[in-house]
Amino acid sequence: MTIRSMTGFARTEGALAPARWHWEVRSVNGRGLDLRFRLPPGLDALEPRLREAAQKRLSRGNVSATLSLSREAGGAAIRLNEAALMQVVAAADRARELTRAAPPSLEALLAVRGVLEVAETTELADDEALAKALASSFERALEALIEARATEGGRLASVLADQLGQIEQLTSTAAASPARSVEAIRQRLADQVARLMEAASALDPARLHQEAALIATKADIQEEVQRLGSHVAAARELLASPEPIGRKLEFLAQEFNREANTLCSKANAPDITRAGLALKAVIDQLREQVQNIE
Repeated sequence: MTIRSMTGFARTEGALAPARWHWEVRSVNGRGLDLRFRLPPGLDALEPRLREAAQKRLSRGNVSATLSLSREAGGAAIRLNEAALMQVVAAADRARELTRAAPPSLEALLAVRGVLEVAETTELADDEALAKALASSFERALEALIEARATEGGRLASVLADQLGQIEQLTSTAAASPARSVEAIRQRLADQVARLMEAASALDPARLHQEAALIATKADIQEEVQRLGSHVAAARELLASPEPIGRKLEFLAQEFNREANTLCSKANAPDITRAGLALKAVIDQLREQVQNIE
């Protein structure tokens, strides 16, 4: 089975002097594909490239991708702010005139905030090599996310296969109910007609039999049993499909629920009612699991 969940997490790391970074990509359930990127200032131009890569690989899910980036010490240069230094020297000279204190050392002057500045040697936003490296690292994170979603999808496939087996078994139980035998139906109809004749002897017996037979036909669950069986077969085919199947399974789960509701409304025996209620419980569980599938 090749189904994929919409839930997953992946993290990748990378470096290209003077930068180091890591990506964190998370995905959860979503009606469609919703991509959200959190990028450091100056890297917004990278988003279209990242969005295109994600759209090629994912079809559904709320996906958030966060890039954390830092610069290595080797990527910065020290620059002397001469204007600030001259202001500090002038202030020191005036203070020395007023206090007759010793002149400040060069180390003290350079330690004044603003005299020495840290200047980046490159502008990351304009570095195409870095942009390519970040995009490549993001694509590796996407592949890891897809693998995580596939692993979770394998677990979901096992759960769904078990639930389909339960639905099939419960449907067979309802279909095999003794209340659906010809003898049971004949006796039930005879009892219904007898009660009606006792209540109103003037009624036409032939018409009573026709009405009773019509009621019995409407109350039979054969069509629901057949459709439930067809839905189980269709669901198993979908589970074996290599294509995204989440939306189709959601629709099929609704059909399962509709048939189970009808079966319960037609139930004319306790064992059929019990099977119908159990069916509804399993189908509800199925519908919850299907919400997680891409």
